[in-house]
Amino acid sequence: MTSPQVRPHPLESLRAFCDTIMGFPWRGAFGANPMIHRFVFHNDRLLPVEDVRLSPGQSGLMNGWGLFTTIRIIEGIPFAFERHWKRLSRDAERTHCPFPFEEEAVRDRLLEVLHANEVYEGCARIYVIHNRTGMWRSDEGFPAADLIIYSTGLPAYSESPRLAVQEHGRHAASPLAGVKVTSWLNNVWNLQEAQQAGWDEVVLLNERGEVAECTAANIFCVRAGRVATPPLSSGCLEGVTRGLVLELGPQVGISVDERTLFPDDLYSADEVLISSTNRNVIGVAEINGHKIATASGPVVQKLEKSFVAYVREYVEARTAAPGKR
Repeated sequence: MTSPQVRPHPLESLRAFCDTIMGFPWRGAFGANPMIHRFVFHNDRLLPVEDVRLSPGQSGLMNGWGLFTTIRIIEGIPFAFERHWKRLSRDAERTHCPFPFEEEAVRDRLLEVLHANEVYEGCARIYVIHNRTGMWRSDEGFPAADLIIYSTGLPAYSESPRLAVQEHGRHAASPLAGVKVTSWLNNVWNLQEAQQAGWDEVVLLNERGEVAECTAANIFCVRAGRVATPPLSSGCLEGVTRGLVLELGPQVGISVDERTLFPDDLYSADEVLISSTNRNVIGVAEINGHKIATASGPVVQKLEKSFVAYVREYVEARTAAPGKR
C-alpha cells in the first residue's frame, strides 16, 4: 500500500484558498486511482491493512447489506462530519442495519486513522456492515455490525467534466432509493461504462425518464440565474454538498430550488454543475454531446466562492477549538 505523498493537486478549487487565505500548503496523496492508506480501524483496534480480517461468514459483507459515507479531510479535519453522521444514522434506521455506535467515539476513531496515516488533505470512508442477517453466515461470534474506517488520497477529476446519460440508472420507486448502501455495483458499473466510452461521469435517469443524479455527484442546472436540482423523489442521494448548495445559494442571492428535471433541461441550460464530497462544486462542459453554454459561468463561480468560504469558516473554527473536531 502506498503512503500519502506531499504534492499539490492541480484540479482542486480549494488549493488556492488553502495557499492564499488559510496560509497552509495544499498537501495530500493524489492520483487517478489512489490506493487506500496502510492503517485501518476495524471494530475496536487500529491495524495495518494486511492484518484486517473480514470473513465470508459476514452475511451483510457478502450481500451488500451495509452503509458507508465518504468524508473530505481538510487540514486533518473531517469536513461536515456531523452531516455525514446524521445521514448514516438515518440510513441505518431505514435499512434496519444495526448501528450501535456513538458519534463522538467514531469521530475519535476517524481522527486516529488520519493521524496514523498522516493525512492532511485527502478523504476517508466509514463503513458499517450488517453481520447477522439471512443465510450463508457463520457462527464466529461477530458483533451485530462491523465498523471499518480508512483513508486515501484525493482522486483527480477533470476541471470541465463531460457527462454521458444513462436511462433506467435509478429506480425512484425503490424503498432503498437515496440510501448509500455498500451494494454499489450499479454506480461503479455505470461509471466504468461511461469512462470506457470517453466520458468523465454519467447522468442517471430514473424509470420516468427524469434526471436523478450522477454516479458519485448530485447535479444542478442554471437558467436565467436560477438554479434547480432534482428532488429526492427522483431517487437521488441526499448529498452533503448538495444540501450545502441548497443552503448557501439563497445567502448569496441565488435562488436554488428542487424540481423535476429532464435531459432537455440540462441540454438547454446556461450552466450545469455537479457537487460531491471530493469535487466540491464544479461546472460541466458537455452532456451527451450537447455543449453547455458556459462551463463555469458566473453562477457556478459564485456558488463555489460561497462554498469555499463556508469550508474556510468550518476549518478555522475547529482549528481554533480542537474539541469541536
